[in-house]
Amino acid sequence: MTKITIIGAGNVGSTLAYTLAVTGTADEIVIIDVNQKRAMGEALDIRQSAPFCGPITVYAGDYPDAAGSNIVVVTSGVARKPGQSRLELAQTNVDITKSIIPQITRYAPDATYIIVANPVDILTYTFVRCSDIPANRIIGSGTILDTARLRQRLSEYYSISQQNIHAWVFGEHGDSSFIPWSQATISGVPIDHFDEALHGRSTIAPDLNRTEVEAYVRKSGARIIERKGATYYAIAASVNHICQSLSGRLDRTVTVSTLMQGEYGIRDVCLSIMNVIGSGGVNGKVLYPLTEEEQLLLHKSADALKAIIAELKF
Repeated sequence: MTKITIIGAGNVGSTLAYTLAVTGTADEIVIIDVNQKRAMGEALDIRQSAPFCGPITVYAGDYPDAAGSNIVVVTSGVARKPGQSRLELAQTNVDITKSIIPQITRYAPDATYIIVANPVDILTYTFVRCSDIPANRIIGSGTILDTARLRQRLSEYYSISQQNIHAWVFGEHGDSSFIPWSQATISGVPIDHFDEALHGRSTIAPDLNRTEVEAYVRKSGARIIERKGATYYAIAASVNHICQSLSGRLDRTVTVSTLMQGEYGIRDVCLSIMNVIGSGGVNGKVLYPLTEEEQLLLHKSADALKAIIAELKF
């Protein structure tokens, strides 16, 4: 039995609850929101889909209802307003997260926590710093969505299944993220040599434009928001994948934001590299042999996040 509590019934939280239900990832879902009427409506709507997707319990509740949760997902936060600086947004959402921490950890001290609200790396660090939950049970969604966007774009370039593409986005979920191209492969072949390794196929892939791909990954979220006002389907699918990993029998490797404790010489900041996650939360990290340039980019991303942290009040 897997019980998952979602804090926040906005677009992301409600879409995640629906995704968890239709995929059978959770047996019980609790939705908590300051707008209890909205939470009740979302829960009722999802619950009525149960006859078509399997038995599940979905209801709106309050923090005591989170007792016994295996996973708690925090989506609560405000979106950036016109004219608001990134630092101002960070402080606002840090304050919201700090107000949530004592209320939820009191009732779900043994859960693994997934932080989704933005700026996700900063809020993941906030949860590590301001709670008594062990760091290996605090996971930010990090660059798992950026990585999905990368694989989707590369799949279009090469007309090949995304499942055969192994490439990732590291660092901050934001402007300082980067792609460690030295580790990118298609079916085990380094991406720069895939064309020459491919024989007997009539489809000719265009030359890989790394700059275009990197811009696509970084700007996808803004483009979606410009067109429909918010992003929620892909992030809900990404977080559902994390939840499935935490509930499965075998560990999975994913790019999520976790506390750095000396990996690549980086400490006291949360950002994304390859993590091994499973029933125990974060069960390890995979340290790829990054090039010197890629390690510099990772440190640059860490420094960018640390500069924001230094200006915040915890």
